Amino acid sequence: MEISVIQIGNSKGIRLAKTILEKYGITDTVELILKEGFLIIKPVKKVREGWDTAFKEMALNKDDEMFMDDIFEDENLEEWD
Repeated sequence: MEISVIQIGNSKGIRLAKTILEKYGITDTVELILKEGFLIIKPVKKVREGWDTAFKEMALNKDDEMFMDDIFEDENLEEWD
């Protein structure tokens, strides 16, 4: 795909079609990777994005059990008083 480089103030840029932005989940910020003569534009995902939905789904599926007890039998909790 060829696109034009356009003037933006004192800089130059490229314009991406709405369909490309939607398809690749590009919203506000992208990561620009320079690699072996190529420019790679990669969407930046927010940390923990979608975790709330995943946790709700896990709870509905009863898949949110702890892997281990939060208190061990030999643990001395009095030392924290």
